[in-house]
Amino acid sequence: MLSSLSLSLSLSLSSLPPGCKIRITDRGLEMLKAETKRFVEEELSNITMPEMRGEEGRFQYTIKDVKITELNLTSDLRFQPDVGLLFEVQNSSITLNFQRRILYWLFYDEGAINASAEGVDIFTVLHLNKDKEGRLKISNVDCNASIAKMRARFSGTLGRVYDFIGAFLTTGMRFVLNKQICPALNHAALVLVNQLLETIPVRAEVDNYVGIDYSLLNDPVVTETSLDMDFRGMFYDLKNENETLVNYAVNPIVREYDRMIYLALSEFFFDSGLFSYFKGGLNRIAMSQQPSILCVCLSKQNPALIEHPLSLELEVTSPPRSTIKTSGASVAVKCNVKVLVLPPGKPAVQLSSMTMEGKFNAKVSMKGKRLAIHLDLRRFKIFSNQSALESLALIPLQGPLKTMLQISVVPLINNYTKRGVQIPLPDGLDFIEEVVEYHNGYIIVGANLHFRTGLREIIERKLSGETDNSI
Repeated sequence: MLSSLSLSLSLSLSSLPPGCKIRITDRGLEMLKAETKRFVEEELSNITMPEMRGEEGRFQYTIKDVKITELNLTSDLRFQPDVGLLFEVQNSSITLNFQRRILYWLFYDEGAINASAEGVDIFTVLHLNKDKEGRLKISNVDCNASIAKMRARFSGTLGRVYDFIGAFLTTGMRFVLNKQICPALNHAALVLVNQLLETIPVRAEVDNYVGIDYSLLNDPVVTETSLDMDFRGMFYDLKNENETLVNYAVNPIVREYDRMIYLALSEFFFDSGLFSYFKGGLNRIAMSQQPSILCVCLSKQNPALIEHPLSLELEVTSPPRSTIKTSGASVAVKCNVKVLVLPPGKPAVQLSSMTMEGKFNAKVSMKGKRLAIHLDLRRFKIFSNQSALESLALIPLQGPLKTMLQISVVPLINNYTKRGVQIPLPDGLDFIEEVVEYHNGYIIVGANLHFRTGLREIIERKLSGETDNSI
């Protein structure tokens, strides 16, 4: 029963159009190569090998304190179609140092051995999938490692005498080292890199009103040139997480490969945010003003009130809606507007009540990995719900009221929206050199990527419970 319910839910999610898409291209993977190589070298450098004891004829030996002192890896990182990522090392070398103790007849000797593993080949495939929480995860690792030969250089009193048993010692060392490489890389991928992927937000609070759902709708699609991921990309009201907007928006289409990464966001992404803030109660604004031209226009109703402070109350009556076209993005808002005078020590007096329809230009921008919006009031109309005659009487208020909104309300909104919302990227990785393109029904942000810190530093911070303060 539970398995069939889980399957049904999975099929339901996979059929949803994404509100957010991300494409990482082979150019983006190229940027990751150096960082991945450094991370792998650090992991292999930490390999520990057990103490070896044995006898060969009249020789008794002990090998201990094995340390990898140098890695010279020729590596490549590329997409493995339909699977994930391929990390490959070819014809490389590893230099080791270890201590020996050798007893031959009555002679006893100890000293250091410098050895080199040559012709090192490593073939590692990382399987990328969506886990049950909708998170990108490495689900499995295929690893094969081989060492073509190993050489040892002895030092100490009997160094030359022991050269003839070098082949025996290095054969054992090659076998032990070869058995350590894949377990080290498996741990690095399944434990450490998955810790990095856990820093990507899946379902998280944005502020005190709304949260964001970045769960994957299906497994990533991997080709020779890109990794494509479809995210739900939906905001929700923290007080009622089950009351969400239905996604009727178009499915964003990403055709480009020139930049390292592309982020596509549909109208649903923005509409779900507007809907959630509306449902969360962030739909009222009250502002006090000193006597102004607006009050002068209304003074005919009660001239005695002209010198008192003015209060402007706006209440959004329905969730605002976004529209994205090739010419740009806009947000349409409908409000009830009340203009009140505040006589000292007396109840507020309502001068006027009207309906306002406004359209805002919306400019989308990226900083680091936070998406922000800047609004600018483009079109504005007020009218009365009572009669056409009353609507005509409100025409003189249109200019002063628009000015008040531009001076007081719009900056207040922009001050809030400039905080932005994090997009689904791991800690330490940021957008740079971004370009925003507007399409019919969605936007695409093309950018390059920048590591603010290394993979190991990010993972260690995650393991210690620290968070990325820049997000």
